[in-house]
Amino acid sequence: MKLTVVGCSGSFPSAESACSSYLVEADGFRLLLDMGNGALGELQRHIGLYDLDAIFLSHLHADHCIDMCGYFVARYYRHEGGRCDALPVYAPEGAEQRLTTAYADTPSPTAMSEVFDFRTLTTGSFELGPFTIRTAKVCHPVEAYGIRVEHGGRVLAYSGDTGVCEALHALADGADLFLCEASFTHGKEDIPELHLNGREAGAQADRARVGRLVLTHIPPWTDGERNLADARAVYGGPAELAKAGAVYEV
Repeated sequence: MKLTVVGCSGSFPSAESACSSYLVEADGFRLLLDMGNGALGELQRHIGLYDLDAIFLSHLHADHCIDMCGYFVARYYRHEGGRCDALPVYAPEGAEQRLTTAYADTPSPTAMSEVFDFRTLTTGSFELGPFTIRTAKVCHPVEAYGIRVEHGGRVLAYSGDTGVCEALHALADGADLFLCEASFTHGKEDIPELHLNGREAGAQADRARVGRLVLTHIPPWTDGERNLADARAVYGGPAELAKAGAVYEV
């Protein structure tokens, strides 16, 4: 699998990165994990606007999904070749209504579903293109999911937004690459079931015996290097900060 970091900033875009969005490719199939603020523009640096095969939205906070409104415009009003076919979008319940409200003035109440085939996420497993997908509900104030993507004996795990929970451990267990949020700073913020800090992300990676840890969703006001040092203090494997444009072979 090929993983491209489209955007990795938490809460709002930084000067260096759009918000959460990650492109996973294998055997010509292209799956996008989240589409936060600024991600649609950055995505076009890597693939064509209409080249996606499916989208996974971990939850419905704006920094993970709001650029779906712009993508709706691109797919609904496409000038060449007519309106796009409905693209599978795996998202928590209520995604269509949330995005329609955010857009504010769609041509009809069902216009979003004309170009997006919304499929409600639950905890479970399914096949998607060449991938075996496992999703699980994680700890966050809104309904939120992490995802495990398997292909060719390799595993990519993505936390979405979460606090410490057993579901996250199960998703990350033995993963070759663990893309894990680290929004908070150890010793500074302590809000259960909201976000992880760097030390907690490292501990999750260590317990799950992952091959590589990539910390992501770090807000502009958080010191990413400190979070990385905190993660490395408890996880002995390779660990680094996600950077927009970075590419990994999983």
